[in-house]
Amino acid sequence: MTDLETLGARVDHLEMRFAHQDHVIDELNNTITEQWKHIDALTRRLVALGDRVQEAAVNAGSSAPEPPPPHY
Repeated sequence: MTDLETLGARVDHLEMRFAHQDHVIDELNNTITEQWKHIDALTRRLVALGDRVQEAAVNAGSSAPEPPPPHY
């Protein structure tokens, strides 16, 4: 092999590696994007549940105390 053929083979190898790495980066980016969508949805649900718990605690504190059960 001449130096030019060796150089061409090296460039071809680097181009293949670059194409593969570019594909992997795109796949990882898509995975991360989907995970962030799930994290955002779960965060919104957690905030909503926290609001509901806080509202329930406020409503429970403002009502009259419940009398003890009859067997007490």
